Amino acid sequence: MTLSQILTPSIEKAIKALFDIAIDKVEFQSTRKEFEGDITMVIFPLLKVVKSNPVELGNKIGNYLVENVAEVGRFNVVSGFLNIVISDEYYLNFFNEIRDDLKFGFVTPNPDDKAVMVEYSSPNTNKPLHLGHVRNNLLGYSVAEIIKASGKKVYKTQIINDRGIHICKSMLAWQKFGNGETPESTGLKGDKLVGNYYVAFDKAYKVEIAELMSEGKTEEEAKKQSPIILKAQEMLLKWEAGDEEVISLWKKMNQWVYDGFAISYKNLGVDFDCYYYESNTYLLGKDVVQIGLEKGIFEKDPDGSVWIDLTDEGLDRKIVLRSDGTAVYMTQDIGTAIQRVKDYPDVGGMVYTVGNEQDYHFKVLFLILKKLGFDWSRNLFHLSYGMVDLPSGKMKSREGTVVDADDLMQEMTETAQKIAEDLGKLDTYSAEEKAKLYNTIGLGALKYYILKVDPKKRILFNPEESVDFAGNTGPFIQYTYARIQSIIRKANFDFSGKSEILTLHEKEKELLKQLELFPEVIQNAAQNHSPALLANYTYDLVREYNSFYQTVPILGSEVENDKIFRVQLSKKVADTIASSFKLLGINVPERM
Repeated sequence: MTLSQILTPSIEKAIKALFDIAIDKVEFQSTRKEFEGDITMVIFPLLKVVKSNPVELGNKIGNYLVENVAEVGRFNVVSGFLNIVISDEYYLNFFNEIRDDLKFGFVTPNPDDKAVMVEYSSPNTNKPLHLGHVRNNLLGYSVAEIIKASGKKVYKTQIINDRGIHICKSMLAWQKFGNGETPESTGLKGDKLVGNYYVAFDKAYKVEIAELMSEGKTEEEAKKQSPIILKAQEMLLKWEAGDEEVISLWKKMNQWVYDGFAISYKNLGVDFDCYYYESNTYLLGKDVVQIGLEKGIFEKDPDGSVWIDLTDEGLDRKIVLRSDGTAVYMTQDIGTAIQRVKDYPDVGGMVYTVGNEQDYHFKVLFLILKKLGFDWSRNLFHLSYGMVDLPSGKMKSREGTVVDADDLMQEMTETAQKIAEDLGKLDTYSAEEKAKLYNTIGLGALKYYILKVDPKKRILFNPEESVDFAGNTGPFIQYTYARIQSIIRKANFDFSGKSEILTLHEKEKELLKQLELFPEVIQNAAQNHSPALLANYTYDLVREYNSFYQTVPILGSEVENDKIFRVQLSKKVADTIASSFKLLGINVPERM
């Protein structure tokens, strides 16, 4: 239980006993640094029901708490704020309860509770993952892990856009220009090989457009009449008709891409419990349209197209079925959501990790599912995020348009290597240990830099800045973890038993107060779908620990009980850093 949860019933009793008034809410805030106290009760709201001045009211409640609540040591009142000082005994009891709890802060899921399905990544199969996918994957994976830690069962999923004109472009270019080359024959990852042919198609398409325009066609006419685009459209029709040769090539090239994606996902440290493919879902939802028509939720226009009118909800009319009977993306998404609940009946909500350019789409989707009467539609959330930008000219791919995810991860490892070598602290490491550490630091820097920012905000990602060993960065936090591991290795005494100290140093108490927040931060991060809350909590914890480390002797303490307690406290901080970083998908090094 948090301090506020412990104090609330006691304060309610105090007000009842002192003034014979029942209140339904007690307002707390953090005590300001310039005042003594561990938690502050805001007195002002009580003045509406108790006729008194705030200082007198605060003193009466404070005296009651000191006399009746074991956890309260003393208090002070400043204007309308009751600053409550909590006894050392409370914090020591708290520490002894959590000291050996490896799951501190985590809640075990209730098997009777509904599960949450988190969708992320969802790439196209015509090109490798890029920087935008990196933010998407890191956010989706971390939010899934945080929701799981908060006490819910979670399924991680993605829907792969494996059909449509985009993959046909890569397929056609490979047929025309590929000479039968494969990932094995070229040594390229399959997603990169297929992506190269997507670029090759685009180059050939532009050449043909220019030729047609030189013959007198308008640009629009040239784009429509280019032989290569007509061939790609023909290939798509053959795919939809089930042409064996086209289907065979489609399967082969998509598998190359999946194999390539698998390597990228492994290197990025994300995983999935289940997959959906648009080639299987693109016809879903059409039957639901008929049900919606019968219920009067949808309406049919004279041309046969089907729409939903959402103008009363401040949106607009949205098409769900074309006049020729074909589905639109909205129809597919309706059908896919319903299918997921059929496949996983314990799902009671979904999180869609998709960029903010799709905000409107998800407002409409969620509203349609709600109107269709699905209970779980009340628990749908669009984890909307902003774009990631890079300083001009940095790490651009050869096309000058996108930043390849694999190249970015490699660049981060190399940046970490350069900075670590400049610091010159790795002389005793083997080449293998160095390579592993550079990867841990580089990926930790990348992930933390992206996840510490509120998902809704756009990011300017600076690789050099992210690998700084000082400030609010992943390597700074990793370094503190490694420093604590060094302390533990040097502790040549048994520190496993219960500490016998009775009073706390101010810095010890501040550190325990920060540790106590961890379970609440996990819950808040889960409710707000925001890894940033957890990332910045961890930075605050590390700052508090470094202040403790610089102020209080640990291994150098002359008092044995103090030494034991401070090593135990250090270890618990390290364990909490590791737990928090694991939820962010970040590894911590034992040495650095």
